[in-house]
Amino acid sequence: MASTTLAAVAGTSAMSTACVHSNSLFPARVQWRTVRAAPVSARVVGLSLRATADVTPVVEKEKPAPIGPKRGAQVKILRKESYWYLQGGSVVAVDQQPGVRYPVVVRFNTVNYAGISTNNFAIDEIEEV
Repeated sequence: MASTTLAAVAGTSAMSTACVHSNSLFPARVQWRTVRAAPVSARVVGLSLRATADVTPVVEKEKPAPIGPKRGAQVKILRKESYWYLQGGSVVAVDQQPGVRYPVVVRFNTVNYAGISTNNFAIDEIEEV
C-alpha cells in the first residue's frame, strides 16, 4: 500500500500527520508519523516572469534639510534644570524624524549623580559653540 501524506493531498507546505501502513498484511497495525511536505513554491509549475515595457521610472524625492547640529559638534546646554546647565558636550546623534521631542543626544565628559554621561535635548535647549 502506498504511503501518502495529508500535506501532499491538501496542497499545503505545513507539517502534517499522515497514516502510514507499515505492513500490508496487517492493516490494523498503523504508525502515525509527522511528515513535512515540499514548499508550495517548489511545486509551482509553469510560472513565467515577463518584463513589461511600460515600466514607469522611479522618481527620487529630495531629502529634507537635516535638523539640528551635525554629529560631533560642540554644544552648550541651555536647559536650566539639567545637571550640565551651561556646560559643553559633543553631539552623538540627531534623530531626523519629525515629531520627536528630544532628538539631540549629547555626551559629556562629566557624569551626573546617577553616573550617566549622555542625555537627550530639544533643538532649542542647546546652542552650538
